[in-house]
Amino acid sequence: MNAQHTIPDAIRKEAETAFSYYPELKETNIEFRFKKNIKKSTMQARPTFWSLFKSKKNRKYLVLVSKNFKISGKEFKTKDIDKDILIGWFGHELGHIMDYRNRSGLNLFWFGIKYTFSDSYIKEVERAADSYAVTAGMEDYILKTKRFILDEANISESYKQRIKKYYLSPDEIMTMVKDRESETDFMKL
Repeated sequence: MNAQHTIPDAIRKEAETAFSYYPELKETNIEFRFKKNIKKSTMQARPTFWSLFKSKKNRKYLVLVSKNFKISGKEFKTKDIDKDILIGWFGHELGHIMDYRNRSGLNLFWFGIKYTFSDSYIKEVERAADSYAVTAGMEDYILKTKRFILDEANISESYKQRIKKYYLSPDEIMTMVKDRESETDFMKL
């Protein structure tokens, strides 16, 4: 375990698995923290406020994790979520941090404003986080997470539509994987 990463014991194994796909984040200060309730989300990755005024290298990030995943009125306890689904969620959030690492503090302020007010920007950002995770090789975990949300009978259609609207679809993920494999095969020639 890296000293730069602070993770509650209850989710340590799953978070460490997700981190293993992102060696670039080894020296990045990231804290996973449980929170009672996160509006409109089950998890949220963000830079800490004061670290926005530091250099990119010295920035600190926080991944908030709901103790209970409340999706459309149905409550799922973190400890009851399939481990692979949890790893997929963590992989997506770490994808956000990969994106944040390349931005200046001023750009991240602007990012927050656009994310709050622009539907098209939310889509761009969420798809980018998924893309980072797939590029890192986490497609199996990301697909399991999406299938959990899209196939769970007790999750409302409005939440499923939100996932379909803003995030990569399973078909788009598989296309990315095929493209990556084709590129790898070409490089072997």
